Amino acid sequence: MSFDRTLLISRCFLAGLGTQMFLHREDRIPQESPVLVVSNHRSFLDPLLLTAALGRSIRFACHHYMGQVPVIRELVTSFGAFPLEAVEHRQQHFFSQATALLQNKEMVGVFPEGAEPMVKFTQPNSVGKFQRGFAHLALRAPVRDLAVLPVAIASFEEQSVRSGIPLKLLSLFDPSEPLFERSGWHPLIVYQRVNVSIGRPYWITVDRQQQYRGKQAKAVVAELTEHCHGEIAQLLQRDCC
Repeated sequence: MSFDRTLLISRCFLAGLGTQMFLHREDRIPQESPVLVVSNHRSFLDPLLLTAALGRSIRFACHHYMGQVPVIRELVTSFGAFPLEAVEHRQQHFFSQATALLQNKEMVGVFPEGAEPMVKFTQPNSVGKFQRGFAHLALRAPVRDLAVLPVAIASFEEQSVRSGIPLKLLSLFDPSEPLFERSGWHPLIVYQRVNVSIGRPYWITVDRQQQYRGKQAKAVVAELTEHCHGEIAQLLQRDCC
């Protein structure tokens, strides 16, 4: 799908739902460099919202089950997302796919909270613990001038709709996911008014890449993870009102 079509679909879909989006600090968005977008995640609308806000096609890594369910698979792949592989191959697949896209100067999007906030209703101003895979990717990838861009999706008016999809049904497509063993229904959050706030980019310099290859590897991974989590948490507290 071309850049213009992806962006157009995102904006038209949000307009059709009546979602009002307000973009803040767009001057922080790198224009020439490859970008790894890191965001909080509560709604199926988040990839569309980020694409519309940043004005570029974003290639999102999405949950394994989305590549297994007919219709959903066709929908997410046509939009440019790449479903992750099963657990035993997941990390290697994520690194190889995302690295190739970044080397091609495409924008890649990740949701480091994982699936937890998607299957359990959370408050708009909260952000869960970040998995560190994105930080390893950013520091390991042989990509020059890479920017890691934290983005906060801060909803201040929304609806929670029961999807009609029982969580246990999804375990048929991904039995390795313990979250799908819960009873209940997969929630759907539909934003009515939402702020999208751009945090301070974290630039992957040669020095940071050298630290990652040495004794300071754990420290620099923690620094990058905490930078993104802290930026998003701060923006959420400010903008969810």
